[in-house]
Amino acid sequence: MLGFLLRLLPFWVREPLLIVIGSVLGVRIMYLAVRDHDQVAALLGVVFLVFTAIRVYVVVRALRARRNPQTRPQPGAQAQGQPHAQTQAQTQAQPLAQTHTPAGAVGTHPGPVAPQKEPNVWGQALAAVALFGALGGALWLAPQVLPADDSTPKPASCSDDEDEKLPKAFKETPQAVTGEELCKALNRPDLAQLLGTPGETATTVSGSNNTAALTDGKVAEPEAEVRFDTYTVNVSATYNKLSTAQYVKLMKIGGDKNVKTLTVLGRPAVYSSDHTMKLQINLGSGGTGGPVEQGPLARTLSVALDGKDRGGSYDFTVWSESGALPDDSVLLHIAEKVIPAIPERTAR
Repeated sequence: MLGFLLRLLPFWVREPLLIVIGSVLGVRIMYLAVRDHDQVAALLGVVFLVFTAIRVYVVVRALRARRNPQTRPQPGAQAQGQPHAQTQAQTQAQPLAQTHTPAGAVGTHPGPVAPQKEPNVWGQALAAVALFGALGGALWLAPQVLPADDSTPKPASCSDDEDEKLPKAFKETPQAVTGEELCKALNRPDLAQLLGTPGETATTVSGSNNTAALTDGKVAEPEAEVRFDTYTVNVSATYNKLSTAQYVKLMKIGGDKNVKTLTVLGRPAVYSSDHTMKLQINLGSGGTGGPVEQGPLARTLSVALDGKDRGGSYDFTVWSESGALPDDSVLLHIAEKVIPAIPERTAR
């Protein structure tokens, strides 16, 4: 489309415009090629400069042709190499044509041919400058008018696998949510800000429909996880008969000193700490991997599924590879934002 429009322009508008555009692009690309040591960009810059040089040569030839027009042959002058017989035939044909002129007709003689009006070079040059200025203005304003090309990495999103077959425990627990629903509730746009790292984006996001350990697959325990460069956040929903009050008693019997009870959204809740597990897997042919080791410390906020504490809980856990943990208020704010976003069901 652009080539068609350029072909429609007059010569003295099109050629100066191509020279200006080619020289600007060629110099700019060559500068970037030298700065970035890019051979492909350097070759492209050379192509633009050669193209510009060709256009300059064409314009110079056109200017020389305008300044030195070819001389036309004078009237009555005989061209070189023209046979004498042809001259005599023309002189004989002229009286014969005059004798056949109708009576009363006035003989007309061809007058001098009017010179063809040539285009105004200065006018076309000004038009070229104006057109180039308009194109330059459009390119200058384009970033402000058009949407910006955002090259920043986008956060990972939850997969939408509706065809996944749910375990039997989910069918026997009507109010159980899926890992996909937990993932969508946890993967909030402001999750990084809630963690105190607003400049980070989620690198890994997942959701799974698991069942609780040591229950023979009879207790639904979906979970979701969002991983950032600094912290990893996990949320799980356990649909068992263990109330939060009973869970607190078990932790105190086990000697856990980091237990702290509170109320979240009108529901009993408790803070606890535990170490994660570190598992190394060797994909080579020499072995299957190393032993299970103790990983960094993790902080968990367990919130009852309802205000009456009839069993089950939402467990929010955060940890980091460095072992550093955010304040307990971070987990509290995340729970207060995520729990209302988790869908509630009475039947499946």
